[in-house]
This record gives sequence, structure tokens and C-alpha cells, in this order.
Amino acid sequence: MPEHRAQVDELLADYRRSREHLASVQRELAAIKASASDAEGLVTVTVGPRGTLIGLVIAPGAYRRYQPAELSEQIVRATGEATARALTAAGQVLAPALPAGTDPQALLLGTGDLEPTEIAPRQRPVEDDSFENQSWVRS
Repeated sequence: MPEHRAQVDELLADYRRSREHLASVQRELAAIKASASDAEGLVTVTVGPRGTLIGLVIAPGAYRRYQPAELSEQIVRATGEATARALTAAGQVLAPALPAGTDPQALLLGTGDLEPTEIAPRQRPVEDDSFENQSWVRS
């Protein structure tokens, strides 16, 4: 019976170490922030670990430099760049906690081991909504 108790104690100790490691990884992931700016430094965005916009700084000169549509394009572009940086950082934090051979980026993006063809939206058949070649008179 004492041998059984030692095995249970070891399993519990392994479990506690695993939980602490997971908590540590989660804390590191939650702390990730990434920023990106436009080429002139007039727009700076900051995103959190999942690419969620958490900060936006628009310098007064941006309103003189960019038209509204251009300004929105700069914000979207910088947000995409910052998101890519955040995902890279998250992948680096997550990689040591994953089984060997697991792609952390694919896991973070939710694609796992799926191929691009499996993820692509299914094409719906094009239906002809035109009635110009149809007759409403029965023959």
C-alpha cells in the first residue's frame, strides 16, 4: 500500500507542476502587447495577445497628411502588422508548452492541422436570378 501512496503523491505533484506551468504560460500570454505605426509615425496602434485593438494614437498631423479613407487604411494596416507581431510573440510563449511537432501559430489561428483547402469557404453554385429566358406561358 505505501508504494501505491507514493505513486499517487507523484501524480499529484506532476499535476500541480503542470497546472503552475499552464498558469505561467497564461500570464505570459495575457501580458503580450504589440504595436505598429505608419511609415511617418502619425498613427500608432497597440493590440493585445489576440490582436484586439487596445490602443490607438493619431497624431494631429495625420489629419493634414491623410484623407479620411487613407487614415482608415493606415489604421487597418498598422493593426494587421501589430496583430502579426502579437501572434508571433504568443507562439513563442506557447511553443514550449505544446507537444513536439505542434505548430503554435496554427493552434492560435484555430486551423490546427487543417489544410488550406479544408478551411476555404465552400463555393455555392451560382443561381441565375434572371427570368428573361423563361416563359410563364405553358406550352
